[in-house]
Amino acid sequence: MKLVTYATISALAVAGVAFAGAAEARDQIRIVGSSTVYPFTTAVAEQFGKSAGVKTPVVESTGTGGGMKLFCAGVGETHPDATNASRRMKKGEFETCQKNGVKDIVEVTVGYDGISVAQSKAGTPLKLTLGQLYLAIAKEVPGADGKLVANPNKNWSDIDKSLPNVKIEVLGPPPTSGTRDALHELLLEHGAAQIPALAALKKSDAKAFEKAWKSLREDGAYIEAGENDNVIVQKLVANKDAFGIFGFSFLEENSAQLRGVALNGVDPTYDNIAAGKYPGSRLLYVYLKKQHVGVVPGLDKFAAEYVSQKAIGEDGYLAKKGLVTLPKKMADDVRKAVLGLAPMTGDPLTN
Repeated sequence: MKLVTYATISALAVAGVAFAGAAEARDQIRIVGSSTVYPFTTAVAEQFGKSAGVKTPVVESTGTGGGMKLFCAGVGETHPDATNASRRMKKGEFETCQKNGVKDIVEVTVGYDGISVAQSKAGTPLKLTLGQLYLAIAKEVPGADGKLVANPNKNWSDIDKSLPNVKIEVLGPPPTSGTRDALHELLLEHGAAQIPALAALKKSDAKAFEKAWKSLREDGAYIEAGENDNVIVQKLVANKDAFGIFGFSFLEENSAQLRGVALNGVDPTYDNIAAGKYPGSRLLYVYLKKQHVGVVPGLDKFAAEYVSQKAIGEDGYLAKKGLVTLPKKMADDVRKAVLGLAPMTGDPLTN
């Protein structure tokens, strides 16, 4: 599928180079955002292109944060119509949208995903607590006196003698990724709280505690692998001792070669994620500009396709691609809101 780089489009617009025709002339939906949601939105785009008699929407993987910046930059043909997000829109992003004239935003809750730690099936099987994961990839950890020091752990066995005597090498998402945000908030914050010295720090100095769980190693033990999760998959297959962090759908898609790592004794499986038992469970979203409906052909119909039973239903085509589907009542509520193009408000947004 052809990808359009919105950074380039924005640069051209700033330079005064306009696209031919008015906003009404653009006849192809353009979507940016999360690499985790990208495969699902791409599947919907392809299905929509086959059945709706319009051009297949263009989908670009920019990361959740990058997608939000592009989406909230303004209204009109040089700005995307929708953005994928592997976490909910933040209050600051919503306010930026409002400031730039993006007033009516429709939130589509797509389904569940799990932030998975994975490894090659050729490697030594690993099970981790969230505390051990923190001690592997955090920039600073408690030293012998309980004070934070640069992470000295080189091998997994340095963290716990029961873990393999293998070099710590974890490939994961960059700061622009919603998966990175969720890694911090769902896994590392809770992992830090499992460590007594950090639990005490949380009580005595909340800001220092927050800085600790939000800071990752820069010494090569944690490697930012970009927005293309397939790159991580390829590197895990090539290196049996490496570990990767990405969405559950990529683990399931590559289950012949990769295995999931249990966290706090819970495996990353469809049922565990759907039940909320897996600590890395999270919701996935798509955000649409209502102001582009009726301007860019088919945007409302694309939204309807996305929330249709054949797409997000329990036996829908997105479930076959690894999406953990919403409970029926929740899916019905999402469908009703999206079909009515009901705009979200600032009140329920996270900070």
